[in-house]
Amino acid sequence: MAATSKTTNDMYVLRLYVTGMTPRSERAVRNLQAICDEYLEGRYDLDVIDIYQQPVLTKGEQIVAAPTLIKKLPLPMRRIIGDMSDRERVLLGLDLVRTPGTQK
Repeated sequence: MAATSKTTNDMYVLRLYVTGMTPRSERAVRNLQAICDEYLEGRYDLDVIDIYQQPVLTKGEQIVAAPTLIKKLPLPMRRIIGDMSDRERVLLGLDLVRTPGTQK
């Protein structure tokens, strides 16, 4: 698995929207934390937002399903929906791997 050509110093700002601490929400948090620890050590800010407890924080984010991960920075902004168990899809959504067939 190859890394992207982005600078390795890019700070990632991530928001994970969940609905309570259901098994699906807990799995999403666990999976995302593992990915961040492995690929973004010391370069990420992850906020986990329970949309039941803090609905005002979803305003303007157009959350239609949960869990939803929004990558605010680095640009471009991306959304990933689901429990983050599809590791390749999450890595691709975070721009941490290149799509097959793309060049450096």
